[in-house]
Amino acid sequence: MPSYLSPGVYTEEVSSGSKPIEGVGTAVAAFVGFAEKGPVDEPVLVTNWTQYTQAFGGFVEGAYLAHSVYGYFLNGGGTAYVVRVNRDAPEAAETGAPARAELAPQGQGKPLALRALLPGAAGNETTVEVVDASEPGEDTFKLVVRGGGAEEVYDNVTVRRGPSNVATALRQSKLVAVEESRSGAVAAPARGTTTLTGGGTGTDLVAVSPDDYVGDAGDRTGFASLEAIDDITMLAVPDLMSAYQRGALDLEGVKAVQLAMIAHCELMSDRVAILDPPPGLRPQQLKQWRMEVAGYDSKYATLYWPWVKIMDPATGKPVFTPPSGHVAGVWARSDDTRGVHKAPANEVVRGVIDLESGITRGEHDQLNPVGVNCIRSFPGQGIRVWGARTLSSDPEWRYLNVRRLFNFVEKSILNGTNWVVFEPNDQYLWSSVNRTITMFLRQVWRSGALFGGTPEEAFFVKCDAENNPEENRDVGLLTVDIGIAPVKPAEFVVFRLSQYSEGAGLQE
Repeated sequence: MPSYLSPGVYTEEVSSGSKPIEGVGTAVAAFVGFAEKGPVDEPVLVTNWTQYTQAFGGFVEGAYLAHSVYGYFLNGGGTAYVVRVNRDAPEAAETGAPARAELAPQGQGKPLALRALLPGAAGNETTVEVVDASEPGEDTFKLVVRGGGAEEVYDNVTVRRGPSNVATALRQSKLVAVEESRSGAVAAPARGTTTLTGGGTGTDLVAVSPDDYVGDAGDRTGFASLEAIDDITMLAVPDLMSAYQRGALDLEGVKAVQLAMIAHCELMSDRVAILDPPPGLRPQQLKQWRMEVAGYDSKYATLYWPWVKIMDPATGKPVFTPPSGHVAGVWARSDDTRGVHKAPANEVVRGVIDLESGITRGEHDQLNPVGVNCIRSFPGQGIRVWGARTLSSDPEWRYLNVRRLFNFVEKSILNGTNWVVFEPNDQYLWSSVNRTITMFLRQVWRSGALFGGTPEEAFFVKCDAENNPEENRDVGLLTVDIGIAPVKPAEFVVFRLSQYSEGAGLQE
């Protein structure tokens, strides 16, 4: 209560008690895979294709990350986080071991390790010269990198963390990349010139394990590093199939990674995994794989089939890619144009020229009940997503749009009611919380996301003395019961036709 000591007119700003809840974003994808360059095991935000190429380079033969991100933006995606894993895998599969070198340390610590970006034996012509920095300081130095007829200069860099870190500076390099050390401090390199060696043209595969994809949340590696980012709503790992095609992972390894994706999404409870099937499967083979190998049961995962044929922008040749990246873009486009409550199906998949496999109605009848969302080609209507189911056996969570609508509502209410914590737990707080959530759900109902002719039919909010008895208040607990009636998709449209004689039609 302010003190008034002299006569006059005073103004006070008083809260109205109305704290509206703002809806959270529903279309932020996360992609994990192999890239041409860029930071490893570090989620990088990109909002368009140009930003991706600046951070991670272009298309890599034998890898699907770039194609998936390209398909995501092409189909309407707007925001994505990209995690690059196992930097050597795609290059080694195609060109053999890359040229590399370890710069002799000037003091105690691990040597600075560099890898050539020029493919195969061409990397053997790359040299790195270490000289004094133009602005001498503690541990600062200058790198002069030469190779392929080009020269790059990185001045006043250091092995210490910060904007001048050598690994950060070399992200822009077209010639070399730093192989980050996962243990031990890297020492500043001694002055001198080093030639990268070891580049070859063999086809030995670099080993890839499920841990490369899964990573560790504590070390911020793999897609486990995405636990620290709340905005993500969908997860795709297209290059899981790249490793499988090259023989670096078997089907058990694929299953291990996909189970970890599902576990990650269930743990976070605000995102859905978009799983890719192995390539080359016919409908009956796919059903067998789905039921006998990948017996997943989760309301936080979906599966799309078949692979899609696209035109590779880099080579101009058609290639088959996993569908997850294009599907994520379709989800984003549907959310933007219709809303998260609309099932992201019966939508054209942009950039797809053909499918790896066709499907008959009878085959579709076998796949749809087991949660396989098919992509189909219709004459005169293009190639469309023709399924919107999760991999859950629970009928309540059968439809993808229901799962994603609940994610949206839950996260929006969670973020919009943080102000309630530590407030006095009395009738005034109950009515305020009830009013705030009711206003938000009324907006959701008006958008067409809830079933019912009136708000009372579409949802309820209960926060009173009945569900907040004294024993709960004594331990600081506030309970709010919320029920919503989601709109479910018209998956099966049935027209009943019959013959009738003139004048014998049905009467209204």
